[in-house]
Amino acid sequence: MRLIKNSSIKWMWLSLLIIIIDQLTKYYINLEFELFQSVDIFPGLNIIHVHNTGAAFSFLSNAGGWQRWFFILISAGISVGLIIWIAFLNNTRVWLAVGLALILGGAIGNLIDRVLLGYVIDFIDVYYNKWHWPAFNVADSAISVGAVMLIFDTFWLDRAEVGNHG
Repeated sequence: MRLIKNSSIKWMWLSLLIIIIDQLTKYYINLEFELFQSVDIFPGLNIIHVHNTGAAFSFLSNAGGWQRWFFILISAGISVGLIIWIAFLNNTRVWLAVGLALILGGAIGNLIDRVLLGYVIDFIDVYYNKWHWPAFNVADSAISVGAVMLIFDTFWLDRAEVGNHG
């Protein structure tokens, strides 16, 4: 019980929140938008319904189908690893715990799509003039923000803690 009391497991609610928001937004897009339908929100942002069978930035999207199972295994393994890391992470490492919880929520959000649909629903289209960033979703956003938090923790917060203890 001491492990749970002193761990960052309490941040798992954030992972669950990301999963819920991600799945609800994808459900809405799938229900209300035809595939490839695009709606202008304001200059620089569209909502578009696309399917991504690959990984980030459509990596391996045309690989023939094997990539679905590959990404399912990778996502599931990473998710288990993140749950263990969060469970054993000291509760004083809030920045790191939040970053890991965001990544976990995003990974599971996209994992659900891959298992149930065979692809990930993406719908946020950010662009400038004629240059478009690859479409993404809430899960991808959470993963990206979480990764930035991990980098920040590694290069700035972690060193500050080492300096204070050394």
